[in-house]
Amino acid sequence: MNSNTDRLAAAFAKAAPRAALIPYVTAGDPSMEATAPLMHAMVEAGVDVIELGVPFSDPMADGPVIQRAGLRAINRGVGLTQVLGMVAQFRRDNTSTPVVLMGYANPIERMGQAEFARAAGQAGVDGVLVVDYPPEEMGEFAVMLESAGIAPIFLLAPTSTEERIKKVAKIARGYVYYVSLKGVTGAGNIDVDAVAQRLSEIRQHVSLPVGVGFGIRDADSAKRLGQVADAVVIGSKLIETMEAAVAAADQGGASAENGLSGADVAAIKAAKDWLSGVRQALG
Repeated sequence: MNSNTDRLAAAFAKAAPRAALIPYVTAGDPSMEATAPLMHAMVEAGVDVIELGVPFSDPMADGPVIQRAGLRAINRGVGLTQVLGMVAQFRRDNTSTPVVLMGYANPIERMGQAEFARAAGQAGVDGVLVVDYPPEEMGEFAVMLESAGIAPIFLLAPTSTEERIKKVAKIARGYVYYVSLKGVTGAGNIDVDAVAQRLSEIRQHVSLPVGVGFGIRDADSAKRLGQVADAVVIGSKLIETMEAAVAAADQGGASAENGLSGADVAAIKAAKDWLSGVRQALG
Protein backbone atom coordinates (compact mmCIF):
# COMPACT_ATOMS: atom_id res chain seq x y z
CA MET A 1 0.00 0.00 0.00
CA ASN A 2 1.33 3.43 -0.89
CA SER A 3 1.75 5.79 2.01
CA ASN A 4 -1.23 8.07 2.42
CA THR A 5 1.27 10.80 3.30
CA ASP A 6 2.14 10.92 -0.40
CA ARG A 7 -1.14 12.79 -0.89
CA LEU A 8 -0.04 15.48 1.55
CA ALA A 9 3.28 16.03 -0.21
CA ALA A 10 1.53 16.11 -3.57
CA ALA A 11 -1.06 18.62 -2.34
CA PHE A 12 1.56 21.08 -1.10
CA ALA A 13 3.62 20.66 -4.26
CA LYS A 14 0.57 21.31 -6.42
CA ALA A 15 -0.41 24.42 -4.42
CA ALA A 16 3.05 26.02 -4.57
CA PRO A 17 4.02 28.78 -4.84
CA ARG A 18 0.79 29.97 -3.24
CA ALA A 19 -0.15 28.95 0.29
CA ALA A 20 -2.29 25.84 0.54
CA LEU A 21 -5.85 26.29 1.79
CA ILE A 22 -6.81 23.96 4.65
CA PRO A 23 -10.37 24.29 5.98
CA TYR A 24 -11.41 22.72 9.27
CA VAL A 25 -14.92 21.36 9.74
CA THR A 26 -16.33 19.16 12.47
CA ALA A 27 -17.37 15.69 11.34
CA GLY A 28 -21.13 15.31 11.69
CA ASP A 29 -21.93 19.02 11.42
CA PRO A 30 -24.23 20.24 9.92
CA SER A 31 -25.24 16.54 9.83
CA MET A 32 -23.77 13.09 9.43
CA GLU A 33 -25.29 12.78 5.97
CA ALA A 34 -23.90 16.16 4.86
CA THR A 35 -20.27 15.66 5.91
CA ALA A 36 -18.97 13.79 2.85
CA PRO A 37 -20.91 16.04 0.41
CA LEU A 38 -19.53 19.06 2.29
CA MET A 39 -15.99 17.72 1.87
CA HIS A 40 -16.55 17.26 -1.86
CA ALA A 41 -17.95 20.80 -2.13
CA MET A 42 -14.87 22.17 -0.39
CA VAL A 43 -12.67 20.40 -2.92
CA GLU A 44 -14.72 21.99 -5.70
CA ALA A 45 -14.04 25.35 -4.03
CA GLY A 46 -10.32 24.77 -4.46
CA VAL A 47 -9.12 23.62 -1.04
CA ASP A 48 -5.91 21.59 -0.86
CA VAL A 49 -6.22 19.62 2.39
CA ILE A 50 -9.23 18.98 4.62
CA GLU A 51 -8.96 18.95 8.40
CA LEU A 52 -11.84 16.96 9.86
CA GLY A 53 -12.52 17.48 13.54
CA VAL A 54 -13.36 14.49 15.72
CA PRO A 55 -16.11 15.55 18.17
CA PHE A 56 -15.07 15.38 21.80
CA SER A 57 -16.90 16.36 24.98
CA ASP A 58 -14.04 18.34 26.55
CA PRO A 59 -12.19 20.14 23.74
CA MET A 60 -9.63 22.24 25.63
CA ALA A 61 -8.20 24.10 22.60
CA ASP A 62 -11.48 24.84 20.83
CA GLY A 63 -13.27 28.15 21.03
CA PRO A 64 -17.06 28.48 21.40
CA VAL A 65 -17.85 28.12 17.68
CA ILE A 66 -16.08 24.79 17.26
CA GLN A 67 -17.36 23.65 20.67
CA ARG A 68 -20.91 24.22 19.44
CA ALA A 69 -20.25 22.23 16.29
CA GLY A 70 -18.76 19.39 18.32
CA LEU A 71 -21.70 19.31 20.69
CA ARG A 72 -24.17 19.23 17.80
CA ALA A 73 -22.27 16.29 16.30
CA ILE A 74 -22.07 14.42 19.61
CA ASN A 75 -25.82 14.87 20.06
CA ARG A 76 -26.25 13.20 16.66
CA GLY A 77 -24.26 10.20 17.83
CA VAL A 78 -21.02 11.00 16.05
CA GLY A 79 -17.94 9.34 17.50
CA LEU A 80 -14.59 8.22 16.14
CA THR A 81 -16.02 5.16 14.38
CA GLN A 82 -18.56 7.32 12.54
CA VAL A 83 -15.86 9.84 11.60
CA LEU A 84 -13.76 7.12 9.99
CA GLY A 85 -16.86 6.00 8.10
CA MET A 86 -17.29 9.53 6.73
CA VAL A 87 -13.69 9.55 5.53
CA ALA A 88 -14.21 6.19 3.83
CA GLN A 89 -17.37 7.53 2.17
CA PHE A 90 -15.45 10.57 0.88
CA ARG A 91 -12.66 8.33 -0.39
CA ARG A 92 -15.04 6.36 -2.62
CA ASP A 93 -15.15 9.38 -4.95
CA ASN A 94 -11.95 11.24 -4.07
CA THR A 95 -8.58 9.51 -3.86
CA SER A 96 -6.38 12.59 -4.16
CA THR A 97 -7.38 15.22 -1.55
CA PRO A 98 -5.63 14.66 1.80
CA VAL A 99 -7.77 14.31 4.92
CA VAL A 100 -6.29 15.06 8.34
CA LEU A 101 -8.13 14.15 11.53
CA MET A 102 -7.81 16.69 14.32
CA GLY A 103 -8.94 15.89 17.83
CA TYR A 104 -8.05 14.66 21.28
CA ALA A 105 -6.45 11.61 22.81
CA ASN A 106 -9.43 10.18 24.69
CA PRO A 107 -11.39 8.76 21.70
CA ILE A 108 -8.18 7.22 20.33
CA GLU A 109 -7.32 5.70 23.70
CA ARG A 110 -10.79 4.21 23.92
CA MET A 111 -10.47 2.60 20.50
CA GLY A 112 -6.85 1.62 21.13
CA GLN A 113 -3.91 3.25 19.38
CA ALA A 114 -3.04 0.25 17.22
CA GLU A 115 -6.64 -0.34 16.14
CA PHE A 116 -7.11 3.34 15.42
CA ALA A 117 -3.99 3.49 13.24
CA ARG A 118 -5.13 0.42 11.32
CA ALA A 119 -8.71 1.64 10.85
CA ALA A 120 -7.68 5.20 9.97
CA GLY A 121 -5.21 4.01 7.37
CA GLN A 122 -7.82 1.70 5.87
CA ALA A 123 -10.38 4.54 5.75
CA GLY A 124 -7.97 6.77 3.84
CA VAL A 125 -6.80 9.20 6.53
CA ASP A 126 -3.57 11.00 5.59
CA GLY A 127 -2.60 12.68 8.84
CA VAL A 128 -3.55 12.84 12.51
CA LEU A 129 -3.19 15.84 14.81
CA VAL A 130 -3.91 15.03 18.45
CA VAL A 131 -3.99 18.23 20.46
CA ASP A 132 -3.10 16.62 23.79
CA TYR A 133 -0.40 14.21 22.56
CA PRO A 134 2.87 16.17 22.89
CA PRO A 135 5.86 14.83 20.95
CA GLU A 136 7.35 13.42 24.17
CA GLU A 137 4.35 11.05 24.42
CA MET A 138 3.96 10.24 20.73
CA GLY A 139 6.96 8.03 20.02
CA GLU A 140 5.29 4.61 19.84
CA PHE A 141 2.02 5.94 18.46
CA ALA A 142 3.85 7.92 15.77
CA VAL A 143 5.50 4.67 14.63
CA MET A 144 2.06 3.02 14.46
CA LEU A 145 0.71 5.87 12.39
CA GLU A 146 3.64 5.88 9.99
CA SER A 147 3.34 2.11 9.58
CA ALA A 148 -0.25 2.71 8.49
CA GLY A 149 0.87 5.41 6.04
CA ILE A 150 -0.39 8.27 8.23
CA ALA A 151 1.50 11.47 9.06
CA PRO A 152 1.75 12.46 12.73
CA ILE A 153 1.12 16.24 12.72
CA PHE A 154 1.90 18.60 15.58
CA LEU A 155 0.98 22.03 16.87
CA LEU A 156 3.55 24.70 17.62
CA ALA A 157 2.61 27.85 19.50
CA PRO A 158 4.02 31.33 20.13
CA THR A 159 5.26 29.96 23.45
CA SER A 160 6.98 26.86 22.02
CA THR A 161 10.62 26.68 23.04
CA GLU A 162 13.46 25.91 20.66
CA GLU A 163 13.78 22.52 22.36
CA ARG A 164 10.10 21.74 21.66
CA ILE A 165 10.46 22.85 18.03
CA LYS A 166 13.44 20.49 17.62
CA LYS A 167 11.46 17.59 19.12
CA VAL A 168 8.55 18.24 16.76
CA ALA A 169 10.93 18.49 13.81
CA LYS A 170 12.26 14.98 14.49
CA ILE A 171 8.89 13.23 14.65
CA ALA A 172 6.46 15.30 12.54
CA ARG A 173 5.45 14.34 9.02
CA GLY A 174 3.22 15.98 6.42
CA TYR A 175 3.20 19.52 7.81
CA VAL A 176 3.38 21.44 11.08
CA TYR A 177 0.51 23.57 12.34
CA TYR A 178 1.55 26.87 13.90
CA VAL A 179 -1.02 28.33 16.27
CA SER A 180 -0.77 32.05 15.59
CA LEU A 181 -2.45 33.18 18.81
CA LYS A 182 -2.31 32.40 22.49
CA GLY A 183 -5.70 31.02 23.47
CA VAL A 184 -8.43 28.99 21.77
CA THR A 185 -9.58 28.70 18.17
CA GLY A 186 -11.32 31.69 16.65
CA ALA A 187 -9.92 34.27 19.06
CA GLY A 188 -8.22 37.60 18.48
CA ASN A 189 -6.50 39.32 15.59
CA ILE A 190 -3.33 38.13 13.92
CA ASP A 191 -0.10 40.11 13.79
CA VAL A 192 1.31 38.99 10.44
CA ASP A 193 4.76 40.46 11.10
CA ALA A 194 5.02 38.54 14.37
CA VAL A 195 3.89 35.36 12.64
CA ALA A 196 6.49 35.85 9.90
CA GLN A 197 9.24 36.24 12.51
CA ARG A 198 8.11 33.12 14.34
CA LEU A 199 7.90 31.08 11.14
CA SER A 200 11.47 32.09 10.33
CA GLU A 201 12.57 30.71 13.71
CA ILE A 202 10.57 27.49 13.23
CA ARG A 203 11.98 26.92 9.75
CA GLN A 204 15.50 26.90 11.13
CA HIS A 205 14.62 23.44 12.49
CA VAL A 206 11.53 22.28 10.57
CA SER A 207 11.85 21.41 6.88
CA LEU A 208 8.17 20.48 6.45
CA PRO A 209 5.54 22.97 5.26
CA VAL A 210 4.23 25.15 8.08
CA GLY A 211 0.54 26.02 8.13
CA VAL A 212 -0.90 28.83 10.25
CA GLY A 213 -4.30 28.82 11.92
CA PHE A 214 -6.40 30.18 14.82
CA GLY A 215 -7.86 33.62 14.13
CA ILE A 216 -8.15 33.80 10.32
CA ARG A 217 -11.48 35.56 9.84
CA ASP A 218 -11.69 36.57 6.18
CA ALA A 219 -10.11 36.40 2.74
CA ASP A 220 -7.90 39.41 3.43
CA SER A 221 -6.31 37.96 6.57
CA ALA A 222 -5.87 34.65 4.76
CA LYS A 223 -4.14 36.42 1.89
CA ARG A 224 -1.80 38.33 4.20
CA LEU A 225 -0.86 35.20 6.11
CA GLY A 226 -0.53 33.26 2.89
CA GLN A 227 2.34 35.53 1.93
CA VAL A 228 4.44 34.19 4.82
CA ALA A 229 3.00 30.72 5.55
CA ASP A 230 2.97 27.51 3.51
CA ALA A 231 -0.72 27.02 4.33
CA VAL A 232 -3.61 28.81 6.01
CA VAL A 233 -6.01 26.87 8.21
CA ILE A 234 -9.54 28.23 8.65
CA GLY A 235 -12.13 26.74 10.98
CA SER A 236 -14.23 28.97 13.22
CA LYS A 237 -15.24 31.49 10.57
CA LEU A 238 -16.17 28.71 8.16
CA ILE A 239 -18.35 27.02 10.78
CA GLU A 240 -19.97 30.38 11.65
CA THR A 241 -20.78 30.83 7.95
CA MET A 242 -22.51 27.45 7.87
CA GLU A 243 -24.34 28.15 11.14
CA ALA A 244 -25.80 31.34 9.67
CA ALA A 245 -26.88 29.48 6.52
CA VAL A 246 -28.57 26.76 8.58
CA ALA A 247 -30.45 29.36 10.65
CA ALA A 248 -31.64 31.19 7.52
CA ALA A 249 -32.68 27.93 5.84
CA ASP A 250 -34.64 26.81 8.90
CA GLN A 251 -36.52 30.11 8.95
CA GLY A 252 -37.12 30.14 5.21
CA GLY A 253 -38.12 26.51 4.78
CA ALA A 254 -35.35 25.70 2.30
CA SER A 255 -35.93 22.72 0.00
CA ALA A 256 -34.19 19.39 0.46
CA GLU A 257 -31.97 17.91 -2.26
CA ASN A 258 -30.38 14.51 -2.89
CA GLY A 259 -31.41 13.14 0.48
CA LEU A 260 -30.06 16.16 2.36
CA SER A 261 -32.19 18.60 4.34
CA GLY A 262 -32.67 22.14 3.13
CA ALA A 263 -30.45 23.34 5.98
CA ASP A 264 -27.70 20.92 4.92
CA VAL A 265 -27.88 22.11 1.32
CA ALA A 266 -27.72 25.75 2.40
CA ALA A 267 -24.75 25.12 4.69
CA ILE A 268 -22.80 23.31 1.99
CA LYS A 269 -23.45 26.06 -0.55
CA ALA A 270 -22.45 28.77 1.93
CA ALA A 271 -19.23 26.93 2.78
CA LYS A 272 -18.35 26.42 -0.87
CA ASP A 273 -19.01 30.03 -1.78
CA TRP A 274 -17.05 31.42 1.16
CA LEU A 275 -14.08 29.12 0.60
CA SER A 276 -14.07 29.94 -3.11
CA GLY A 277 -13.56 33.58 -2.16
CA VAL A 278 -10.69 32.74 0.17
CA ARG A 279 -9.09 30.47 -2.42
CA GLN A 280 -9.27 33.26 -5.01
CA ALA A 281 -7.64 35.69 -2.58
CA LEU A 282 -4.71 33.31 -2.09
CA GLY A 283 -3.91 33.48 -5.80
